[in-house]
Amino acid sequence: MYLNSPITQFESLSSTTEPNPEEPEIEKTPVEVSFKTPSLPPSVGEGAIYLNNRGNSLALQKSEELQRTLLAHRHDRQLVILQDFPDPDALSCAWAYQLIAQQYDIKCEIIYAGALSHQENIALVRLTNLPIQRWTPQTLKTKDLSCYQGFVLIDNQGTTSQLLSAVQQAGIPLIVLVDHHSIQGDLQSEFEDIRPYVRATATIFTQYLQTGLLALDSSINQHVKCATALMHGLRSDTDRLMQAQEEDFMAAAYLSRFYDAQLLNAILQANRSKRVMDVIERSLKNRIVQNNFSIAGVGYLRYEDRDAIPQAADFLVTEENVHTAVVYGIVHDEDEELEIVIGSLRTSKLTLDPDEFIKEAFGQDSAGRFFGGGRTSAGGFEIPMGFLSGSNENSAYAKMKWEVFDAQIKQKLLRLVNPRDNPIQSE
Repeated sequence: MYLNSPITQFESLSSTTEPNPEEPEIEKTPVEVSFKTPSLPPSVGEGAIYLNNRGNSLALQKSEELQRTLLAHRHDRQLVILQDFPDPDALSCAWAYQLIAQQYDIKCEIIYAGALSHQENIALVRLTNLPIQRWTPQTLKTKDLSCYQGFVLIDNQGTTSQLLSAVQQAGIPLIVLVDHHSIQGDLQSEFEDIRPYVRATATIFTQYLQTGLLALDSSINQHVKCATALMHGLRSDTDRLMQAQEEDFMAAAYLSRFYDAQLLNAILQANRSKRVMDVIERSLKNRIVQNNFSIAGVGYLRYEDRDAIPQAADFLVTEENVHTAVVYGIVHDEDEELEIVIGSLRTSKLTLDPDEFIKEAFGQDSAGRFFGGGRTSAGGFEIPMGFLSGSNENSAYAKMKWEVFDAQIKQKLLRLVNPRDNPIQSE
């Protein structure tokens, strides 16, 4: 479906096509789209909506619902909570939400608890001046949370953020939840838009822009940078559009009118650090390959180097006769005295579902939340070490602890890689 007229605040939209005198006349039916609430910001005048048939009605419906939610929370102050290690999809969508919310005089602070360690994420934030703040659990203790009327979860459902429990304990309600991962918990939100079949949350937010929730203007520098960030997020979560579906391509086509290609290229050209290269080297040295699976434990990593793990998995999956790579390590945050096992999966095997594979391998915690999950071609897991955290100054103990976790993770993975009951079919 293609509509080439803007949506305005007070009128429905009607699109008709003038007949071509040289062609046989075909009966044309006007297409009408109506927003029930009269205060939707005007959209771009030229080609406001590019939505395919499947996503059109849902996108319009969700945009209306989100608009009503924002209207009900005019003048509020909100926290936008991202996963501890936010990726380009999360970063760009949080920024888009902030710009949309500004039109309703809603002030948003975008926060995360972990680290920006991937070189492209660091470049994205620095080159675009993306407004994000790091709040550790210690930082939360110094904050007056009573000034916030709500919080927002974007590209996550709280299971990958240390901040969720503290915000919930402060009695702050969940206002908006937008994600493209499968449902991971029983969160209650005023507005919810979870679409697991969509490849990137950036696609969902671009559809919000297309339906008129924010009129992108290529003469506004902040809009250009946000569009560039959304293009990067969409590109990143669809494996450079290799895994993109029709909705993703349509979203990319819309963003192409506003994004800065040179800025995006600068973000993508960011160099790997020496520490990332060291982790990739460790993964090569420690990997075992069975049934076309490459599995590698890389030992202990600093918290700020966490994003070296998925980069190592990206590298291992390119090896000949390997269709799936899993890399994991123990990530240690000295400031917070926190340790967690973090792993990433990358696959080129179309019949392997990363979400099912990771959930089957590592199961759930005592609260019923899975330790990990995934999407097409990629996944990840995080397993808190709890009582066994710390005491790594004793090298013998640290070595023994790693060997136990390494052996247990390999055992759980190999149970599926070399199954007796064949829960994961091999080609």
